[in-house]
Amino acid sequence: MMNKTIQQAIAAVLALGVTSANAAEMAMGNTEGMEKCYGIAKAHMNDCGTATHGCGGESKIDNDKSNWILVPTGTCNKIVGGSLKPEAKK
Repeated sequence: MMNKTIQQAIAAVLALGVTSANAAEMAMGNTEGMEKCYGIAKAHMNDCGTATHGCGGESKIDNDKSNWILVPTGTCNKIVGGSLKPEAKK
């Protein structure tokens, strides 16, 4: 059995690879098969700008409902807290 620390390290490396792949796809304008998923990005890990900032990586808090990351189509609704639309401003 793998030790928990090793499992967490492997998960982190895999997640980083997915995030890097998403950024590369966006840079090339190829987002086919991907969807914006709001409310799941960790601080400084969002993919692009919002009404409060102009660039990826500028989110200030985890799970901000106005920040998004690209995920494979059909995945967002399976993630706790994920939404295909930003939260409406009150």
